[in-house]
Amino acid sequence: MKARIKWIEDRNFLGQSDTGHAVVMGSMGGKTGVAIAPTPMEMILMGLGGCTSYDVVHILERGRESIIDCAVEIEAERAAEDPKIFTRIHLHFLLTGKALNPAKVERAIALSAEKYCSASAMLAKAADITHDFEIVEG
Repeated sequence: MKARIKWIEDRNFLGQSDTGHAVVMGSMGGKTGVAIAPTPMEMILMGLGGCTSYDVVHILERGRESIIDCAVEIEAERAAEDPKIFTRIHLHFLLTGKALNPAKVERAIALSAEKYCSASAMLAKAADITHDFEIVEG
């Protein structure tokens, strides 16, 4: 896996993946003091959310659950001193479906966190990661 980061201007950068995708990243620093794009640390949280959501949807579909939608709301705390790593991350899953089995949802989230999600495995080495979920009948 490879990536390339190119400085655009001010404190904004273009990230390019080896698969040909691109994303702009920014920060509140620089001349304007305004972020025009997610910060790199926000990108890490979004990557975690994408990784675990993929797993949860995949596991539930393979278990023949009638999942219609999956969203995850993530809250995180960072260390006060540099490097300001994540120290606590909480993921709240909102799953919509027809008669979703809560035990299967809980198992899917646990499997993602403990076995499949690489982003979760990396971040768990530095941060306390917790999860909960709610099911919406769809």
